[in-house]
Amino acid sequence: MNDILLMAVFAFLGAAVAGVLGAVALRLLRNRSLVVSVSVVAATAVTAMLLGTLSVAREMFLSGHDLTVVSIVILMAAVVSLATAVLLGRWVVARSNALAEAARSFGHDFDKGGSFAPPAGDATAELAALSRELAATAERLAESRQRERALDASRRELVAWISHDLRTPLAGLRAMAEALEDGMAADPGRYHRQIRAETERLDAMVGDLFELSRIHAGALSLVPTRMSVYDLVGDALAGADPLAREHGVRLVGEPPEPGPAAAVPVEVDGKEMTRVLGNLLVNAIRRTPADGTVAVTVREREGAAVVVSVTDQCGGIPEEDLARVFDTGWRGNHARTPVPPAGAGLGLAIVRGIVEAHRGRTEVRNVPGGCRFEVTLPAATSRPAAAPG
Repeated sequence: MNDILLMAVFAFLGAAVAGVLGAVALRLLRNRSLVVSVSVVAATAVTAMLLGTLSVAREMFLSGHDLTVVSIVILMAAVVSLATAVLLGRWVVARSNALAEAARSFGHDFDKGGSFAPPAGDATAELAALSRELAATAERLAESRQRERALDASRRELVAWISHDLRTPLAGLRAMAEALEDGMAADPGRYHRQIRAETERLDAMVGDLFELSRIHAGALSLVPTRMSVYDLVGDALAGADPLAREHGVRLVGEPPEPGPAAAVPVEVDGKEMTRVLGNLLVNAIRRTPADGTVAVTVREREGAAVVVSVTDQCGGIPEEDLARVFDTGWRGNHARTPVPPAGAGLGLAIVRGIVEAHRGRTEVRNVPGGCRFEVTLPAATSRPAAAPG
């Protein structure tokens, strides 16, 4: 037993020397090819066997004949191990180079709409996982680029539309100002009223732009208060009633019945949320023909949420446009009821921004004869009752 322990100790010491030398070699060659590193590992293993054997033989635990036999076996194992290490290293390097080339090609072709194509053939589990991760990253990049292009196109459309909407009233204002200045206005009072109306329209447009810039910059400051949906809807309907009468549109829900859903409290910024419902109502009234109806309903949804719906009779929105309704600058097309230009297409984008700032969401869907806009708001969390004094 003592001899076996001694042989184990001497074999370990010899192998330890080889391990230290191998670690030093790996550190010095850490920036070299994988083939070199794998070869160093194989050589270290064989050298450890050889030094361990020589250490044991030095203490006369092996005869000369046995040492020769063992050394020959170790040398043959070294040849096979090094050859296997070189082949394995070259295969892994080839697979790594193929993966790097695929990533490089994707980087060059990304701007042209190219997609990541993983290299064909087998690979190690790590390289296969890396390839899958690169493919998933490429998909996310493509989606991000698509969103960026859509936003850029929306931005260009918005700039073009706003430029047109600003130029038209400004040209009219200049013409009316020149007519008043030259004394050519037959009815100065009418010109003054028109100038005031156009000025208010420009002021509203600038206000919308400022509100949208605050939303996009994350600078929208909310002051939430606890209030009932009944009061919120009532205020919005009262504000939209004059416009509805002017267009001959009936508002259904005035005054709204304070049912269980309408009585549910919400914590919102009353001013901003009134603007949300006001924008939806104004949009619905302008898109609904005379003698049409705009309906406002409130209902509870499972999950402690309240849904306020505004339904118009605009004739519906083309299915391909439904996903763009809340985009900045979207105005629809000829498929909807034609109306005179009344804004820069910012109202619905502002609606979405304000609602999302309240941790809610906006949706739109077609219904028979028109479309329905829904605003989902989280219900206010219950507060503990005050202790009796």
